Amino acid sequence: MSVSNAYEIARQEFDHVADMLDLDEEARAFLRDPKKEYHVRIPVRMDDGSLKIFDGFRVQHNDALGPNKGGLRFAANETIDTVRMLAMKMTWKCSVANIPLGGGKGGVVVDPRDLSVGERERLVRGYVRALFPAFGPRKDVPAPDMGTNAQDMCWFMDEYSILAGNYTPGTVTGKPVGGGGSLGRTEATGLGVIICVREAMKQLGIDSTKTTAAIQGFGNVAQYAAIHFIKMLGGKVKCVSCWNREEKKSFTFLKEDGIDPAFLMSITDAYGTVSNEKAAAAGYQVLDGDAWIKQDVDVLIPAALEKQITAENVGFISPNVKILAEAANGPTTLEADAVLRERGMFVIPDFLCNAGGVTCSYFESVQNDQNYYWSVEEVLEKLDYKMSTAFNSVYEMSVEKKAYMRDAAYMVSIKRVADAMRYRGWIK
Repeated sequence: MSVSNAYEIARQEFDHVADMLDLDEEARAFLRDPKKEYHVRIPVRMDDGSLKIFDGFRVQHNDALGPNKGGLRFAANETIDTVRMLAMKMTWKCSVANIPLGGGKGGVVVDPRDLSVGERERLVRGYVRALFPAFGPRKDVPAPDMGTNAQDMCWFMDEYSILAGNYTPGTVTGKPVGGGGSLGRTEATGLGVIICVREAMKQLGIDSTKTTAAIQGFGNVAQYAAIHFIKMLGGKVKCVSCWNREEKKSFTFLKEDGIDPAFLMSITDAYGTVSNEKAAAAGYQVLDGDAWIKQDVDVLIPAALEKQITAENVGFISPNVKILAEAANGPTTLEADAVLRERGMFVIPDFLCNAGGVTCSYFESVQNDQNYYWSVEEVLEKLDYKMSTAFNSVYEMSVEKKAYMRDAAYMVSIKRVADAMRYRGWIK
């Protein structure tokens, strides 16, 4: 039976690896569902004087390893199940990256592009007021995610500090530099993706300078993944894609001799929409949104939304693709993943591949605690070390257990969380 619910997919992936680990029933009962969930309604006075009520969520999946950590999303199609899935993924992500944090996630049902700056600020502050007791540097630390940004985090931190009665920069991460943020955070997730790709190419004996990639998306993660695929690996990115809000469809921007990320960023709006006209005038082919997955490249990088590689389109993936690097959260459905397993595809699973962001967020929290801030070179050096170590711990597990990389990543992360619960006396 086809499973389309993102949370059910995450639970089935957990069940599969729990069976492989022979995980006991107590640990399964703790880890299969979130520890806490909050559902709130947030009243916001709009610019025209009307009152609008927004639905908001915060899910805290597990905090055995440390305070809950995870982004706050503003999305028109946000659901509690998506937030549950992402909170669970954050638990595994923090664990596989070996940082002392647990998993959480938040969301508000809203298209942020429909809000004025003032409405947006009032919504962020209202979210904090509605959930104030749930947050804190030692409880739950949000960060930017889809539809939110560094400015939102500054408003969040300011509102929390007002309610707490003291300056509390560590209550969120992803803040602007100068507002308690860390250097290197903007590029951390995309850079982390390419560090994983680099390490995979080393293990697979691939010359990175002769490789090509196709990327889905052109938001922050995709942009920096493209930049560092070219800069760090010496390869070419043939295409990226993006959603066009006005036309309500996605497009792929292809250049056979390699795209120029800096140029495309110069013709991209704040929401990752590339100008079709300007791209075409610069010699880019403007294709349908699904063209990215059909490219004859060495590396595919889905860096957009969940459930983008499905039973219907997985067959379009070229047999020459050597690595699938899941920069997005949950981009591959169970049915598509089964096909990739059968093909022997080398998959870098999402919660390992995109862990660069939360790793740098952890660095930001450490700097907030110290009230001492590192140079960008120091941040990126530490990030490279953590991501390389995380990738290779999973790769070694996959070799030892003769396991698919996704299963190996779950094995590493679930075992660490289960062990922490036993040490704390939560389970026997």
